[in-house]
Amino acid sequence: MADADLDVIIRKLARQQHKSLTAAVKARRARYLALAAKAKDTAGKQRFREMAKQAFEEGTAAARRLQMSADNAADSYARAMRRTADTLATRPLAAPKKASAKTARSKPAKSSKS
Repeated sequence: MADADLDVIIRKLARQQHKSLTAAVKARRARYLALAAKAKDTAGKQRFREMAKQAFEEGTAAARRLQMSADNAADSYARAMRRTADTLATRPLAAPKKASAKTARSKPAKSSKS
């Protein structure tokens, strides 16, 4: 994974998070539906069914936002790296600077007098 580009890693991590988030959303919806099945009155059943529906909608919306955000970040990184590579490819290489005579000489060590 050391050679992989970061945009690929960002997308991979986002897929993993998306899977775990959708599993949690489905579990929450199942919990509310189980509570609806156990409810004694019809108003309670309807209330829990609505809660299950809302939990599922909000959870899937959050998962979509997470996925879009990760895609945007990965695309932005890939675009920046392409731009950097293009810039460096067109720019001539700078010659390394030679050390001046003053900085090349080493300074004598100070002796401590006691």
